[in-house]
Amino acid sequence: MSTLHLQNFVGGAYVDDRSGSRSPLVDPSTGETYGDAPVSSRADVDLAYESAAKAFDTWRTTTPSQRQEALLKIADAVEARAEELVEAESRNTGKVVPLTLAEEIPPMVDQIRFFAGAARVLEGRSAGEYLAGHTSWIRREPVGVVGQVAPWNYPMMMAVWKFAPALAAGNSVVLKPSDTTPHTALLLAEIASEFLPAGTLNVVCGDRGTGNLVVSHPTPQMVSITGSVGAGMQVARAAADDLKRVHLELGGKAPVVVFDDADVAAAAEGIAMAGYFNAGQDCTAATRVLVAPAIHDEFVAALAEQARGSQTSYEKGRHDEDSFVPPLNNGCQFERVLGFLDQVPDHAGVVTGGARQGDRGFYVEPTVIAGLEQQDTLVQQEVFGPVITVQTFADEQEALTKANGVPYALASSVWTKDFGRALRMSNNLDFGCVWINTHIPLVAEMPHGGFKHSGYGKDLSMYGLEDYTRIKHVMANVEA
Repeated sequence: MSTLHLQNFVGGAYVDDRSGSRSPLVDPSTGETYGDAPVSSRADVDLAYESAAKAFDTWRTTTPSQRQEALLKIADAVEARAEELVEAESRNTGKVVPLTLAEEIPPMVDQIRFFAGAARVLEGRSAGEYLAGHTSWIRREPVGVVGQVAPWNYPMMMAVWKFAPALAAGNSVVLKPSDTTPHTALLLAEIASEFLPAGTLNVVCGDRGTGNLVVSHPTPQMVSITGSVGAGMQVARAAADDLKRVHLELGGKAPVVVFDDADVAAAAEGIAMAGYFNAGQDCTAATRVLVAPAIHDEFVAALAEQARGSQTSYEKGRHDEDSFVPPLNNGCQFERVLGFLDQVPDHAGVVTGGARQGDRGFYVEPTVIAGLEQQDTLVQQEVFGPVITVQTFADEQEALTKANGVPYALASSVWTKDFGRALRMSNNLDFGCVWINTHIPLVAEMPHGGFKHSGYGKDLSMYGLEDYTRIKHVMANVEA
């Protein structure tokens, strides 16, 4: 196979970088290098923002129906090139091709189509006379040029979450994908360019330094990142120097509260699916189970059985239809997760898994760890790997205290047949999303975003679209 040599996508076309610096692209399923990508410099970022600023003057004046039409065409084109995108995404991430084609392309396309429709129904207060002789009305406008940084866990889908609402609102975009997974973001920009003014959506490749340049650049009026808590804090600090608007979707440590009236087998199956999908590299993953003591042993046994059944046939590679858990995305994350597994305290134990799987690539066994206490590192910090921990609780209040007792506040779930208890828990769980008797489904119409160290701002839904707009009050003297 020929070596892949990526370029930036700026001004509606692929362009050579001006930095001359390259970073390797590694297939996580094998650990082998298959290409390289630019490590963009200030000159590259300047060029992208210059292009975006020029395009904004055109794109901002389009009507909602014109933006809808463009986004619908983009969605159709993405759907038509689904197999090409998934092949690139699989090499980006090590994900299994059949599963990615079935589980990621449909929601991506649906999300683009949702924002196409949402572009035409943005709401504001009605016009009226709030001062004698004067009429006031509200204009909802695009923010301007937006700088965005996307993560490596869902490179295609997170790129869509970034650019679709921004474009629907009339903004232009400079997007920086992760240095380990840039290929599909570039393909999406290429696809979209057929239907957008040149420069409306630009992609610059690079490392953390490039991301800092994208965020700190004087041109964007807003910056958005999906990433770690530390990265989010750095972005917020950099944006503060220029008073940019900031949108942060950061880490998670989702509690999963299982009461003694829950269906143990169904809960174990659903939680394993939500914990091991994408190797647990999901900020909403079901990673931290709190289970009633009366069913603890039965539940742990059922969950361990699910974990063992989720083992990936890594020898068959990325096209294996039976594989479920992909490798971790990169060598650094692989070592990080193994490092967490080396920290299992003496009072806890690994029920199943807990080690590398195979002798190539970045695979880690689906893991269950029981006996952990609230202050343990594995409970308090995001592992971002195929690791599910199990604790117990004495009563509903202790379940809430333990569930809320972490720095993150993105997603959570409660499993019970008691409707009143489910409502009480959903009211008091301090997380941006609470699922009841399920975990991890998302729909385009509903918001995604957290509290506390999980960041602020919403993805998806009308709330996500509104984040990319600004409000202007216009008042007219009607007696002049």
